Amino acid sequence: MPFYRQYGAKGLKAVEHLVLIIIAIATVVAIGQEIVHVFNVGAVALADLLLLFIYLEVLAMVANYAESGKLPVRMPLYIAIVALARYLILDMKSMDDWRITAISLSTLILAATVIVIRWGQLKMPYPKNQEYDN
Repeated sequence: MPFYRQYGAKGLKAVEHLVLIIIAIATVVAIGQEIVHVFNVGAVALADLLLLFIYLEVLAMVANYAESGKLPVRMPLYIAIVALARYLILDMKSMDDWRITAISLSTLILAATVIVIRWGQLKMPYPKNQEYDN
């Protein structure tokens, strides 16, 4: 392997790990800010719980990517589903019927996508490739 390819790959890997650490720290800070907000308000709303769940999913996604080097497509889809549900819960009273329908349909499409991806993983798994198992 040429010199520049070896160190270029290592440099990109270092940047990748640095960005993962930044994302994890930023997510933990956001969780702390949300907890402080809940204590200041003195009540826990469903929107607060859903936001904390989104943060938890982001942390799980970072941990999964850091451990395996792979990012399952389903994890961002789960985050998107919860984000749409939170948006719908927070702004439903000010939305017109078409927007509510569009968001609901989008959520159903994302959920169906998760089911199709999971079914595909079970019925048609990728063959193990020794080159990428390292």
